[in-house]
Amino acid sequence: MKVALIGITGHVGSRVANELLRRGHKVLGLARHPADAVSQPNLTVTPSDATVPPQLSQLLVGNDAVVSASRFGTSAPTALLEAMKLSRVPRLLVVGGAASLRLPSGQRLIDTPDFPEAYKNEARSGVNFLAALQREDQIYWTFLSPSAEFVPGERTTHFRLGTDELLVDANGRSWISMEDFAIALVDELEHPAHDRRRFTVGY
Repeated sequence: MKVALIGITGHVGSRVANELLRRGHKVLGLARHPADAVSQPNLTVTPSDATVPPQLSQLLVGNDAVVSASRFGTSAPTALLEAMKLSRVPRLLVVGGAASLRLPSGQRLIDTPDFPEAYKNEARSGVNFLAALQREDQIYWTFLSPSAEFVPGERTTHFRLGTDELLVDANGRSWISMEDFAIALVDELEHPAHDRRRFTVGY
C-alpha cells in the first residue's frame, strides 16, 4: 500500500515507518522537520503542516491510508479529517492515547487520582481527538490506544488486543513497547478489524 505517515520523526512514528517498510509498503513521511528522518528505500519525506487542510490534502492524494502519529497537543482532528475528505483517502489510523481507557470499575484512566498531572493536557487532547473521530461517519477511522506505559523496547510479536478496557499483565503492569504497538497498528492496516472503533494493545 501507499501510506502517508504524519509525525514520522517522532518516537512512535519512526517505529511505525520501520514496520511499514519492513512489510513492503511505500511510505510518504510528513514532518515539520523532515531532515530528522532517516533515509530508507521506499520512503519519501516531505515538510508539511497537518493543521492546514488545503496544503495537507494535496500531499495525501493518491495514498491508500493515512497514519497520524502526531502529538495530540499539536494536532487538529477536524483539519485532518477535512484534508482526508478533500484528498479522498478513505482510511485513517491514529496512534492513540491510554487516557480514555477504562478500568474494571468503569472509571477512565485520566480520571483516576494517580494520573500524572504533567501528562493531563496532552491526555485531554487525546480524549477530545477520539471524541471527534466518534462523530465522524465518512472516513473509516481506527484509534489504537497503547497501554499505560508506552516505551521504546523490543519487537517481540507477542501481545494481546482489547477494546475499551486497560490491559494489564499477570503482575498488574499495563505496558507495551513502541515496536510491538507498531506491529498491531500495521496489522490493522493490512487486515481491518476495527473500522470506526478504538482498540488497545498490551502484554
